[in-house]
Amino acid sequence: MAERKTGQRRRTLKPGKIVFDRRSCVIDCMVRNVSAAGACLVLPSTVGVPDRFDLVIAAESYPRPCRVAWKDDTRVGVTFK
Repeated sequence: MAERKTGQRRRTLKPGKIVFDRRSCVIDCMVRNVSAAGACLVLPSTVGVPDRFDLVIAAESYPRPCRVAWKDDTRVGVTFK
């Protein structure tokens, strides 16, 4: 998957949660940067991260539906739907 950054990304270090499978599965992550179009997430391993999920960022009141744009061993780049 090719990485395509759009928009100005803001550096951040906010805790987040990858939520999927009807909210029955949760993976903790760290949000490294975010823009209106997407984000970069860091986690111990990307094994088990699905192609589509909701991202819940600490201090935000709503989940963001996401699609994986790229991933490596410890990082996932997502676009917001």
